[in-house]
Amino acid sequence: MFDIGFSELMVIGIVALIVIGPERLPRVARTVGHLLGRAQRYVNDVKADINREIQLDELKKLQSEIADSARGIEDSVRKELDVARSAVEAPLKETIGEVEALGQSAPVAPAAADDPDKPSA
Repeated sequence: MFDIGFSELMVIGIVALIVIGPERLPRVARTVGHLLGRAQRYVNDVKADINREIQLDELKKLQSEIADSARGIEDSVRKELDVARSAVEAPLKETIGEVEALGQSAPVAPAAADDPDKPSA
């Protein structure tokens, strides 16, 4: 973040010792340390929140892509099912029509003569 070397820290420490005084310097240093710690924790919390929001946005995009893909697959499966159904139903209807045509042209036998268990009157 900041490029401060050891010699620069020594100069800052000597100036602080002269300006603040030796009796108040430890208390000021402790307060500055607490404030810097709080600022660092705040920055880390903000970074974590931003990362969570970015991940949430990525997950939402992924969810929408998966939903679109699922809809596309569902549509293609329905189309294939309709094609297969029409391929099966067309010959079946023709066969049913032929059977009905044959059934209408065949002679109908009396029902009483076909049943041997039925006693004759």
